[in-house]
Order: sequence, then C-alpha cells, then structure tokens
Amino acid sequence: DVARAYPGDIVRVVALANNRGPGGARNAGLDAARGRWIAVLDSDDAVFPGRLAAMIARAESADAQIAVDNLQVVREDGVIEDAMFPRQYLEGLREISLATYIAGNVVFESKFNLGYLKPIFQREFLNENRLRYDEKLRIGEDYILFAGALARGGKCVVEPDIGYAYHIRSGSISRVLELHHVEAMRRADAVFAQTHRMDEAAQAAFARRGRSLRKAASFLSLVQHIKARSPLKAIRTALSDPAAVRHMGMPIAVRLRRMAAQFAVGAGR
Repeated sequence: DVARAYPGDIVRVVALANNRGPGGARNAGLDAARGRWIAVLDSDDAVFPGRLAAMIARAESADAQIAVDNLQVVREDGVIEDAMFPRQYLEGLREISLATYIAGNVVFESKFNLGYLKPIFQREFLNENRLRYDEKLRIGEDYILFAGALARGGKCVVEPDIGYAYHIRSGSISRVLELHHVEAMRRADAVFAQTHRMDEAAQAAFARRGRSLRKAASFLSLVQHIKARSPLKAIRTALSDPAAVRHMGMPIAVRLRRMAAQFAVGAGR
C-alpha cells in the first residue's frame, strides 16, 4: 500500500501471482526495469542518501559493469554495529575478480564473507549476457548471479564507503542455513562449472568452496541425525566425513561422543 501510494512514474509495483522466492521476485524486477543500472534492496534493509550516485560514478569512471560498497550492520534490537568490512580491506581490493569473489564465499571459512555484498549491475550488461537469478535457490541466488557476471567479463569496482544498512533478522532466510539449502547450492555450483570458464585462480577457489559445501552438508546432516536421536546415522556421517566435525568445532564432536557412549551402553557393550 505504501509503494502504491507513490506516482506510477516513480514507483512501479509488480505483483506476482505465485511466490517464486527471492530469485523469482528479483527476476521480475529485472524484467520490468528500464533504467541504466540495477540495484536490489531487501524489504527489511535500507540505503543511505547518495549511495547509488557514488557507486554509479565510481563504476562509470572505471568503465565497470558492477559496483559494490560497504554495509552497516544493524542488529535486531536496533543497535548499530561496526561496518561489515574494514575500510582498509575494501580500499585494498579496489576491484573484485572472479577468484577473489569465489574465495570470499567459502562457507564457514572466508575471513570476510563477500556474499553479503549488495552489488549494482549495469542493466544492459545483464541482458546482453542473459544473466538472471536462479529461482531454485532460496540461499545463494545472489552469489550465482554475481559470480556469473564476473565470469562473463564484468568488471567490479569497490566503493569503500558505507551505503547499505543490513538488518540482522533471526528468522530471515539468509540466517537459517539448512541441509536442503546447501544441497541446492552444490547443484547450482555444478551447473556453474559446466557453463562458465574460470582461470586457474578461480578454479582453485571454486574447489575450496566445493569442499566447504561438502563439509557443511555433512555437518547439517549430523545436526539432523542428532535432533532425530539417530546415533547410528550420526556416527556413520561423522565417520564418512570427519573433516566436517573438526571444521565445525568441538561442541558437535562432544555431543557425538556422548551419543556414541549412550548407544554403547544401551547395546550392552
């Protein structure tokens, strides 16, 4: 209702007949867009005045098709935290390559998770390369589009100033990672590898990301088995991929040992 209250030449509301997920909603916006640049704003986030002007100016001065900036983290209780990325880190990047971006999306391992970046894209570049969001993904759809744009030769520049306010919500999709999300991400990565060319550095980063997704899937399987009180399945999963237990930390390993001991007692050993 608030959006519809604006004049149609300023705000255009696109209503979907069915829930197509975040990727579907974004694709509908891409198809309806007519401007030179595309920017995505999640419903619970905000942007600072002048953000787009600064990013577009930086991108166009460098003949770039993509631009990113820093994010302000706002907790659920309204407390404003530090910037998501140290300014010195973004100033040092200046540009983001495909290898750098993939390396910044190694699950649970990247020092700075570049998947949280909120890029703007040159609309003509997206259309010319037929780039759209993967509607099968509920988490990771932004990563696949961004990586695809870089793989197609898109140049990404970095604006180190804060322009986007990222609000943490405990129940938001991006904060609740489940096994089916990771499995979908692995399938999407497999398709990406088949449809995009990567240099040696990007391939190495891609392999690291693949291993991290495998360990994440094993860890989440462990969690499911523990919650379901299925000790045999939990132990079998841990034995098949012990790196997942080591990587995800000691608390899960301790719980598995306790479950194994309880199972041994129950079995009369």
